[in-house]
Amino acid sequence: MDKPKTCRNYIRGEWLESRSGNVMEVRNPAATDEVLAIFPRSGEEDVAQAVEAASEALPHWRRTPAPKRAEILFRVAQILEERKEFFATEMTREMGKVLKESRGDVQEAIDMAWFMAGEGRRLYGQTTPSELANKFAMSLREPVGVCGMITPWNFPMAIPSWKIFPAMICGNTVVIKPAEDTPLSCYHLIQALAEAGLPRGVVNLVAGVGEEVGAALVNHPGVHLISFTGSTETGRQVSMTCASGMKRCHLEMGGKNVIIILEDANLDLALQGALWGAFGTSGQRCTAASRIVVHNHVYEEFLDRFIGSTEKLRVGNGLDPGTHLGPIINRAQLSKVQQYVQIGLQEGARLVFGGHTLNGPEHAGGIFHEPTIFCEVTPQMRIAQEEIFGPVASVIRCDGLESAIAIGNNVSYGLSASIYTSDIQRAFHAMREMNTGIFYVNAPTIGAEIHLPFGGTKGSGNGHREAGVAALEVYSEWKAVYIDYSGRLQKAQISDYSGFRAGVSRPRRMENL
Repeated sequence: MDKPKTCRNYIRGEWLESRSGNVMEVRNPAATDEVLAIFPRSGEEDVAQAVEAASEALPHWRRTPAPKRAEILFRVAQILEERKEFFATEMTREMGKVLKESRGDVQEAIDMAWFMAGEGRRLYGQTTPSELANKFAMSLREPVGVCGMITPWNFPMAIPSWKIFPAMICGNTVVIKPAEDTPLSCYHLIQALAEAGLPRGVVNLVAGVGEEVGAALVNHPGVHLISFTGSTETGRQVSMTCASGMKRCHLEMGGKNVIIILEDANLDLALQGALWGAFGTSGQRCTAASRIVVHNHVYEEFLDRFIGSTEKLRVGNGLDPGTHLGPIINRAQLSKVQQYVQIGLQEGARLVFGGHTLNGPEHAGGIFHEPTIFCEVTPQMRIAQEEIFGPVASVIRCDGLESAIAIGNNVSYGLSASIYTSDIQRAFHAMREMNTGIFYVNAPTIGAEIHLPFGGTKGSGNGHREAGVAALEVYSEWKAVYIDYSGRLQKAQISDYSGFRAGVSRPRRMENL
């Protein structure tokens, strides 16, 4: 077993211990006796130091031309590509998901770096005709300021990149608190930024637990924006705190996503999508397909095949190439999954596969749970309404497209949905009627690409989006600019324009206050 790596906070371009000297361990969830790294357990003083560094760096960074800011991201992309296998391996040891998924996580960060670097030569505003003669009108983007970021453990490099890179390209500075379970991957990302030539103080990392570092970051008066990804319950608290401090607030929260399988679906394809959607990353995705709504005509056939395919899935260490599902992230999350299995049984759902933790020789020392399937689930059951964030799928009957859509929409979340059908008309109808931020046809509910907006409706978010050019709206503010070169005072909505054709009366207009 390797000696644990000693890591520090990154503040003002320096690697620093916490002011208190307190530390926390990062352990491998597939082998919990393995300590991967020792991180600072930071506090309010460390957050204040990081915010001060970001505030000091802001004036120079915001004046740095955006194409020059972009050059750093181009270099970051190259560094991540060169070390992709190392970063992915470390991520699997830290978070537990299988190695090919960890490679995908790193690849998302690479893709986001390339994409946002390209935006450094765009960041488009608008030019528009003025209503007055000899006057020019345009708009342009301005940075928001110091951005506080709180990221989750399930995508420990991808999601920090979704937040840091667009914030940087817009001219903001950053203080990020990674999840306490998986700070190492974010640490590697910050190392790549530092190596790429990031100026001191532009991005700062403060490790610690949410109740200490996260709360201090949200409450700090020097932070102008909070971007949070996590549970809906915590997101609601973040939102209320930001509102009291007049901070901009960006929330990406939970999901209770649905796959709809109609009677004309390609069942082979739908089965593959259900397995991947429900059990990929051991169900620990906000976009995981925890509900599978199946038409009565194919319900029994699908269920039998779904159970048979799930039986073949292997649970184990994510570094083993034969593993399909890795561990649960920690024992608290494992306990939550087990509680929902009991809730499902108490509600009268039928457990047809799984439902147990795994403690045999192959799983000794790890935090593992079987892929689990409930059938005869009704839409009102808690296991069909509440986010579990584990490998638990509820299979629900429907008698047609409209009932499937009604079931799909009847939850407090609105992140992702999908439909399997051979009928293009029904596919487009469902696309229009499903109240979600993401929708798939003949594909599972997971697999978003970085150049399109990512986010949800209802309890899944507060209207903002990650990724694509939509992310620029989070991290920038619009400034309208008017340049009057007439040499005289002109009053919008008041001054007459003498260039109207003779004989054409001008409509009467109200004067502004």
